[in-house]
Amino acid sequence: MVQRQFPKPDEIFALIEFMKPERDARKRRLGAALTIHDLRAAAKRRTPKAVFDYTDGAAEYELSLARARQAFEDVEFHPGILRDVSHVDTTTQVLGGVSALPFGIAPTGFTRLMQTEGERAGAAGIPFTLSTLGTTSIEDVKAANPAGRKWFQLYVMREREFSYSLTRRAAQAGYDTLFFTVDSPVAGARLRDKRNGFSIPPQLGLGTVLNAIPRPWWWWDFLSRPKLEFASLSSTGGTVGELLDAAMDPSIGYEDLRIIREMWPGKIVVKGVQTVADSMRLANLGVDGILLSTHGGHQLDRAPVPFYLLPEVVREVGKDVEVLVDTGIMTGADIVASIALGAKFTLIGRA
Repeated sequence: MVQRQFPKPDEIFALIEFMKPERDARKRRLGAALTIHDLRAAAKRRTPKAVFDYTDGAAEYELSLARARQAFEDVEFHPGILRDVSHVDTTTQVLGGVSALPFGIAPTGFTRLMQTEGERAGAAGIPFTLSTLGTTSIEDVKAANPAGRKWFQLYVMREREFSYSLTRRAAQAGYDTLFFTVDSPVAGARLRDKRNGFSIPPQLGLGTVLNAIPRPWWWWDFLSRPKLEFASLSSTGGTVGELLDAAMDPSIGYEDLRIIREMWPGKIVVKGVQTVADSMRLANLGVDGILLSTHGGHQLDRAPVPFYLLPEVVREVGKDVEVLVDTGIMTGADIVASIALGAKFTLIGRA
């Protein structure tokens, strides 16, 4: 028989500890978010649809993005046992420098539209990649995080001299790596953006206004700070696709890579590689790294899955160049899987 007694108050309170309420609503939301998927759900509640869909969406039917994520979810780990894991060091060497973790921040455009501080928020101990379509200047990002590692993502523009000037400015500001982007000669068909009328400046239809009413704090942030514009572009009118098509040059080729490489004093990585053959050609040209990427699925639907390309590319060129991977990474387990299959480093954007 189990011996029972009437509960004593002092014993009850010794076994139970009440949580202290968090008065800061933002801290409360972030504290409750245990995964990137939790953050996504919070963002969807707090952000106007057009802005959320720009971040969350991809090209056409979004198959490239869905397949990239599914590839990571299909991974199975085979852990070894009875190994000392009491001391774990996550630091890694990549592109001639140190990172506190085996991932960095991928270049994203319109950043201040999604988060008030934008690119000035920086990243602690890991590389931050500033986009050509970023909303903070090359120099201001340097000023906000003078000691951190900074990388710059370059689009080749129709006005080549503008691309050259960006390259020189990034070098002068101490950015150590340039990401020469090859997957965006023309804009992808971002259907969510077209349906939402997502543009700079925003196009306000009735649906946009109704969607914004329950999200006043986002609008306060947007309207009470300096005008949103691209720090590296002079013309900012139109949708994302219109901006890209007006600025980018569909004739980009290997000669452009040669010119930029001669101009750039640091490491150079070709971003947006999607085949083994292209990886081998770039390795033969002597680039420092290649980034297997489909631009987060934003450019070409039904594109190859970068994670699936990774083992063969590493096998063919891994001894000559550093192989990085992005697209679809949502958890630390995705990063572990990438490193296990040979990636030197990973980049995260949406997350």
